[in-house]
Amino acid sequence: MLLSDIRTIAVGSLNPVKVAAARAVLEPLTVDTHFISISVPSQVPDQPMGDEETILGARNRAHAALAATGADLAVGIEGGCVDSAEGMRCCAWAVVVDRTGRVGTGGSLAMPLPPSVAAMIREGMELGHAIDALVAQHNTKHGAGAVGILTAGLVDRQRAYEILVTYALAPFLTPEYWA
Repeated sequence: MLLSDIRTIAVGSLNPVKVAAARAVLEPLTVDTHFISISVPSQVPDQPMGDEETILGARNRAHAALAATGADLAVGIEGGCVDSAEGMRCCAWAVVVDRTGRVGTGGSLAMPLPPSVAAMIREGMELGHAIDALVAQHNTKHGAGAVGILTAGLVDRQRAYEILVTYALAPFLTPEYWA
């Protein structure tokens, strides 16, 4: 299936930042495409830990959105954290799937997290809630997110997610290299 043949795209989230990122990347590549945002389970913990668990959450969201809507293409985006000897960092992954079974996975957003935020996450708090506590705001994950706040606005969450959606589209953009 060519991107030009896509008429319906489902995003496996109601988060406006995730939906806007998928739309910003895919809308210019498609013609007369209808976007659907749908709440679907990631089937991973609310705060995924590690790249593998975060990728699984994105994959589950993409497949669930595709199955629930019958769309031509679906996007799943999941944010997580990785704890290592160097400290904790955030991660984010996108998975794009189509009705033919083609799958693309892309990730980025490997940004270090402050020790106080890492401590809250280790105690069981989600990254978004830990950032809310850090800056005394509410629901930052539906706006600038950790990346926007910790980079002083140089990169916002939507822009960061646009990159990983683009990476996940590689098999769709250059299918001749994936045969």
